[in-house]
Amino acid sequence: MSTSKFRGVIPPVVVPDTPDGALDVASYERSLNRMIEAGVDGLFVLGSSGEVVFSTDERREQVIRESVRIIDGRVPVLAGIIDTETERVIEQGKRAQALGVDALVATVPFYALGGPVEHEEHFRILHDELELPIFAYDIPVCVHAKLGWKLLAKLGAEGVLAGVKDSSGDDIGFRYLCQENERLGHPMSVLTGHEIVVDGAYLSGADGSVPGLANVEPEGYVRMWKAAQEGDWATVKAEQDRLNEISHIFDVTSGLTGYAGGVGAFKTALWLMGIFDSNQMPRPVKAMEGENVEAIAQVLRANGLL
Repeated sequence: MSTSKFRGVIPPVVVPDTPDGALDVASYERSLNRMIEAGVDGLFVLGSSGEVVFSTDERREQVIRESVRIIDGRVPVLAGIIDTETERVIEQGKRAQALGVDALVATVPFYALGGPVEHEEHFRILHDELELPIFAYDIPVCVHAKLGWKLLAKLGAEGVLAGVKDSSGDDIGFRYLCQENERLGHPMSVLTGHEIVVDGAYLSGADGSVPGLANVEPEGYVRMWKAAQEGDWATVKAEQDRLNEISHIFDVTSGLTGYAGGVGAFKTALWLMGIFDSNQMPRPVKAMEGENVEAIAQVLRANGLL
């Protein structure tokens, strides 16, 4: 499958939970349809924003099954097959393939930590044993290993990787990767996961973005992508600046860390906007309440979303 299928705005889907921790299918359908109607180019399920590491195998299968049903071929579906070691990643990949997704997204193993030799072999094994395009997910803050741009470019040139989803924070490495990917004939789709600096990534040559904030405000990211394709960089910057004002939902809360403040802010915003029926979080993470909810509401009001 051509990597050109995987470009543009591909949000990492936030998953709504019922108060008892089950998948809230009705809210999920509203959210997916809303993003598709806004013009996104794909959807990435079971990423970091999609509670992949909180999800049992049964839950993962349910999320993929419902996603494929709801999306119904309107845009490509990328599925995270993130797990602690290679054999478990292969198991997740085979399940996702059978459920009808279009591409698979994998980190390196993150318990029995390896180095570049093991990372390269990991992706080669996935390519050999799975049938769908493989995206490498570079997120060192969670897996405690950075994927070097030279290795990624090498694996792309050899057809092992179809793309990269970069959430590393390494702007220099990302720029080098985009340039090397172009020099090699553009074998990979290189996507940025940094929603605050998508404009800079597009200038670097990114093939698209995977912005969690697009769950809350997809239209701006779609407009930004279209403007970038037209070379209208003033509009690209203006859209990014506007979206960054909305992104302050992450930093107006207090007493929260990590997932509770990040994905928790997405869920709370979507709940306040009437897209999710609750802002329930997976155990042991607590849902936002009180002053933190009101702080997010103020950001949404200030930006015309509430």
